[in-house]
Amino acid sequence: MQFQWTPNKVTLLRVVVGFAAVCLFGRGAWPNLLAVALTVTSIALDALDGHIARKKQMATPVGAQLDILGDRMIENVYFTYFAVVGMVSLWLPILFFARGAATDFLRGLAMKAGHSGWGANAMVQTWWGRALVASRWSRGLYAAMKCLCFCYLGLELALTRGRVALVSGLGGDVSATIRMGAQVLTTATAVFCLVRGLPVLLEGWKYFANGVRRSRGVKAAAQEAA
Repeated sequence: MQFQWTPNKVTLLRVVVGFAAVCLFGRGAWPNLLAVALTVTSIALDALDGHIARKKQMATPVGAQLDILGDRMIENVYFTYFAVVGMVSLWLPILFFARGAATDFLRGLAMKAGHSGWGANAMVQTWWGRALVASRWSRGLYAAMKCLCFCYLGLELALTRGRVALVSGLGGDVSATIRMGAQVLTTATAVFCLVRGLPVLLEGWKYFANGVRRSRGVKAAAQEAA
């Protein structure tokens, strides 16, 4: 039986590559650099799975959900690692986790109501919401920002941190500039993450409200029947 690459297989591969990269961080300067290369590979695979899905017409609702799950796993494991080693605030992975949990919860309610994550039947109906959530430029920019953020932090780890840093003895001004660059990148990525999640939160809230009203109606009917 001939092996064939599918979007879901590519998604699983990029998660494995991303986890392998994080496992290499902190094990020395050269493993850190290899981890940066694997990080770029993982982000590139994120673009490849969508390309395969569109070219071979293999896009499915399950595949879209698996792609989102892969995104969540990658971004959370990276930001958690960099928070643990003290390179970013602990609030950064908490923010990404909370935003992802909230939007995925609302997407799940929308799917129960017959809506999908993408396409004409997507839960996000406004033009500006679709532009922020589903457009190629938005998804590409977000992936590029995360890749730049992860690679910058990885290079900082390899070049300036630890006992085996490739570049040591940097002046205070240079170190402060490098640190400032990391803060700017992580802050910009976090802000864009929240902005992209805003349409899902605003338009998905109605599904939560409808679910609450239905549950109250069922509870009231049960009480009357009793």
